[in-house]
Amino acid sequence: MNLGPVGRVLREWFEERLGLGAVMDFLSHKTVSQNRHTIWTYTGSIILLFFALQVVTGIILTFYYQPTLEEANASVGRIMTQVPLGWILRSVHSWSATFMIAFVFIHLLSIWIIKSYRRPRELTWMSGALLLALTLFFGFTGYLLPWDDLSLAATKVGTDIPRSIPVVGAWVTRFLRGGEDVSADTLTRFFSFHVCILPLLLLAFLAAHVFLIQKHGMSLPVGADEEREAGQALPFWPNFVLREMTVWLVLFGALMTLAVLFPPSLGKSADLMAPAPEGIKPEWYFLFLFQTLKIFPAKILFVNGDTVAVLLILFAGVLFFFLPLIDNRPAERKGKMITVAAFALLAYAVAMSVWSLMG
Repeated sequence: MNLGPVGRVLREWFEERLGLGAVMDFLSHKTVSQNRHTIWTYTGSIILLFFALQVVTGIILTFYYQPTLEEANASVGRIMTQVPLGWILRSVHSWSATFMIAFVFIHLLSIWIIKSYRRPRELTWMSGALLLALTLFFGFTGYLLPWDDLSLAATKVGTDIPRSIPVVGAWVTRFLRGGEDVSADTLTRFFSFHVCILPLLLLAFLAAHVFLIQKHGMSLPVGADEEREAGQALPFWPNFVLREMTVWLVLFGALMTLAVLFPPSLGKSADLMAPAPEGIKPEWYFLFLFQTLKIFPAKILFVNGDTVAVLLILFAGVLFFFLPLIDNRPAERKGKMITVAAFALLAYAVAMSVWSLMG
């Protein structure tokens, strides 16, 4: 491509300062394996797509949102009714959060099943597990911001759960609420988490995660023929990127369709003195945990059932985080049993979620 003398000067000027040629050289030599598991490699970039939509729409929404008891609900109402295209911005923000969380679950579950966390990719998995936790906390903090009856009641229940943890539980609840009860301090604290603290943490861990992926690459399926896989590999740039962009376009179309047809509703402004509405439930991604807490009895021997349930959930989270170190023989019987555990966890989560919705 002939850029002309001015174009060449500008290119050389930027190249000397940014070294973009090295990046393009890296991308031109990067390849992606083609096998029956290749479809799961698209999920990582899909998550980035929905995260980008969250950032863009979230920034615009913060221009109009006011995190106070008097104005929180009313400002969301004005966004939906008075701000040009405000209703679609809020709907895209809400639906992209749902899509992002769903694909984070799919991404980690697929890595678990095909064991892409094998040595030396343990830290890649661990950073991804932390990103899952941050993503769920994003959803939890954002749920309160419309400040309606349902979000207030759900936040009261959600922030009360850590109280069951021995020693530190009461402190965690007070830290999340900004006091003993859900109040104006809780709203401003959740807003700070949602628009400042969590984005910074997520970007930091996301940068580390992407760096580790580029450093170690994507692992091949257990028992795969490396020479055969190398011969079938697809160039990342531009071949694989063009395929990714096609997937992004399809999913963006699905997102916009849902955002237009099913925009999120807004209840009346929350009343701190009003009783909680009956049959409150958390967002879909917390349903299986919510139902798990409900099935435990009030007392197990001399211990509160809630304490046992919360400690078991935390223990499961620790096992999940250290899964690559536990699954250190993926091709053997132990590794196959851990793969079965992934499908069992998926079945359990679906069953508990359906049970909760039917209850």
